[in-house]
Amino acid sequence: LRTSLDKHIAPVFGEDQLDEITKSEVLSFRANLAKVPRKDGSSGLSPSRINHVMVPLRSIVNEAAERYDFSSPFKNIKPLKVARTDVDPFTLEEVRKLVEHVRPDYKNYLTVRFFTGMRTGEVHGLKWKHVDFENRQILVRESFVAGKQTTTKTDGSTREIQMSQPVFNALKQQSKVTCDICLLYTSPSPRDLST
Repeated sequence: LRTSLDKHIAPVFGEDQLDEITKSEVLSFRANLAKVPRKDGSSGLSPSRINHVMVPLRSIVNEAAERYDFSSPFKNIKPLKVARTDVDPFTLEEVRKLVEHVRPDYKNYLTVRFFTGMRTGEVHGLKWKHVDFENRQILVRESFVAGKQTTTKTDGSTREIQMSQPVFNALKQQSKVTCDICLLYTSPSPRDLST
């Protein structure tokens, strides 16, 4: 959000009164985002990224329109269509091979990652107080993002995950090698996985 505000929104709308922003200015702004130079030399933000940039602008303008009783220029502007991404997950055999051949200090970590569907930040933010061995549940309550412990991404992200036997075994084994409040993984950072 901060990047969207600082890099894209403030330079264009930072000096404007919110009730003076027009629908055509919003549409022009969105169209110009499709021409922004990219790091790889190409131009144009993806439809998904454009939609993410538009979220804070839409929220700010709509909130102001509601509070100060003016018509929002976002009325009837829908997000851009985003093509569905084809997902090509690992097969169970590929998962087994990865877990079998990874460095020993990553076996438990990868087992939990593969067999829970938890997001990276959720796994990295997992604390032992949220691992309920008795009921065989992982309580997703926190996340670790950009170097900070935080709440989960959305209310829907706060959930309980039933542990399968491999996950239960991995967490039991991991609990023997870490302290009471440590995160799931301890020594190496996940980006060291390839070393």
